[in-house]
Amino acid sequence: MKTTIANVHKHVNETVTIGVWLHNKRSSGKIAFLQLRDGSGFIQGVVAKAAVSEEAFEQSKNLTQETSLYVTGKVVEDTRSPLGYELQVSDLEVIQEAVDYPITPKEHGTEFLMDHRHLWLRSTKQHAIMKVRNEIIRSTYEFFNKEGFVKVDPPILTGASAEGTTELFHTKYFDEDAYLSQSGQLYMEAAAMALGRVFSFGPTFRAEKSKTRRHLIEFWMIEPEMAFMDHEESLQMQEEYVAYVVQSVLENCKVELETLERDTAQLEKIKAPFPRITYTEAIQFLKDQGFDDIDWGDDFGAPHETAIAEAHDKPVFITHFPVEIKAFYMKPDPDNSDVALCADLIAPEGYGEIIGGSERIDDYELMAERYKEHELDGPAYEWYLQLRQYGSVPHSGFGLGLERTVAWITGIEHIRETIPFPRLLNRLYP
Repeated sequence: MKTTIANVHKHVNETVTIGVWLHNKRSSGKIAFLQLRDGSGFIQGVVAKAAVSEEAFEQSKNLTQETSLYVTGKVVEDTRSPLGYELQVSDLEVIQEAVDYPITPKEHGTEFLMDHRHLWLRSTKQHAIMKVRNEIIRSTYEFFNKEGFVKVDPPILTGASAEGTTELFHTKYFDEDAYLSQSGQLYMEAAAMALGRVFSFGPTFRAEKSKTRRHLIEFWMIEPEMAFMDHEESLQMQEEYVAYVVQSVLENCKVELETLERDTAQLEKIKAPFPRITYTEAIQFLKDQGFDDIDWGDDFGAPHETAIAEAHDKPVFITHFPVEIKAFYMKPDPDNSDVALCADLIAPEGYGEIIGGSERIDDYELMAERYKEHELDGPAYEWYLQLRQYGSVPHSGFGLGLERTVAWITGIEHIRETIPFPRLLNRLYP
């Protein structure tokens, strides 16, 4: 019976065949221990000389790293294994012998590993990160479907910036200028006016020449937009969503978190509600902590966000930023027009901002005024203004950066390991 490593628990004391690659091996006299992987997981195959043909035993001792093969054996419980099972091998069939596999069990430098990213993904740590990433995506769809959202796909090629910045990748769209999307948000607002609650999940591109451990050139965003929802209701949705995702990873990725040596006690605290401080309170807090390099009206840098996060054991919302440093579409606070009804969600443990969101301007006259202030009067933005002209309603939305969220939940240091093939300032290969 052919199966996968992930499904061996269904076949205890049965003989199965699994297509695998040899991850590692060791032998001791009359027994060989094969560390096997098939993409769904890792399992140890035990080859006893007395249980297989002489040819099969010799073959098992001479297998090379990443050789592909079919392994047949009996599934037995093993409490010492992270999986809880091992395979007592009775036969094996080599599919293709790998020769001189470049990534050996010894230590390799980061640049070498990045040059061999297509192979590095096979390692236990990288496999675990990708499985956690997948669980975050799966639980995202589950959460928003449960909450009555409709998945909508905004375009990747756009005629203008979503936030009025110049950090865009330019291309020609036949005889017009076009840009790779830095956010699907404007289009998602249009979708919310048609479908009520919507979310998108797709790639975004920022031509920001940054080399920090928190930045990628190409990354994936989850962007919900919600009609008839104000700022406070949006914050509640955000914290419920983040808590749901974290708890799903804790429940469904136990083996992966153990492989990554993640301190799950930190993640178990992630339950709504989350603490909140205003931007003004955050500035005062930082000054009290000895940060003399920041004043009201400045944006936060990584050290500032880390200091704020370290004062809390959950993600923390920083709300009511100055209008002048936020995007043109954010609604001013009716009680203080100098600040916007917006919030950044800062992850614990120094992982920085993972969500940015706001209530959007829904008044036609105010949005038209913002267009003039930001010189957005061109035809590329005309359709967006019309959303405030035909049945405008209060509405809010936010964007969660998938890779920063993966980095935080897995506890890894650098964001480049959170995406299968990272695009960095000086890296377009492989």
